[in-house]
Amino acid sequence: MRGPHASPRLDGVGELVLVRHGETEWSASGRHTSFTEKELTPRGEQQARDLVPRLREHAFVAVLTSPRVRATATAHLAGLSPAEETEDLAEWHYGEYEGITTKEIHATRPEWNLWTDGAPGGETPDRVGARIDRLLGRVAPLLERGDVALVAHGHSLRVVGARWIGLPVAGGGLLRLDTATLSVLGFEHGRRVIRHWNER
Repeated sequence: MRGPHASPRLDGVGELVLVRHGETEWSASGRHTSFTEKELTPRGEQQARDLVPRLREHAFVAVLTSPRVRATATAHLAGLSPAEETEDLAEWHYGEYEGITTKEIHATRPEWNLWTDGAPGGETPDRVGARIDRLLGRVAPLLERGDVALVAHGHSLRVVGARWIGLPVAGGGLLRLDTATLSVLGFEHGRRVIRHWNER
């Protein structure tokens, strides 16, 4: 059942609940983290546990998570187990910029913008958009039965938000997303909308 504080389901279909993983050492310092496995910090673990009451408001028919340990640990601590892992939710592959901050990148490439330029040796915006579109195509039918949770990363989930409402991948650059936050995508009068974003 949906909890007592759950907002009414619009258009008779479920909601897509996005959960960004809790804090890691690299997320706290602003380092780009895609394929590098980083455990949650103690603060990140507590952040994940603090999500439990909010997530209980939803009746999830499916939980999908990035395979990276920071995402799977967040799902477990937030009470979203068992979850199915999918590479489609993995973080944007940063290639040569793995472990480097945006400030450090701008020291040599001041005009660089991940959302339009992609990452050298990593993924282009089109490639990320293609796998997120594939993911959304997969989960859309599940929403006819109830809510679906996606547990993943800052940039990949920002692309989910942008593509859900029909924006190009670059639109994700306008959607700030902090660690251990919840965002809710849904419908209004048959149109895809962002109902809540970046909430604790």
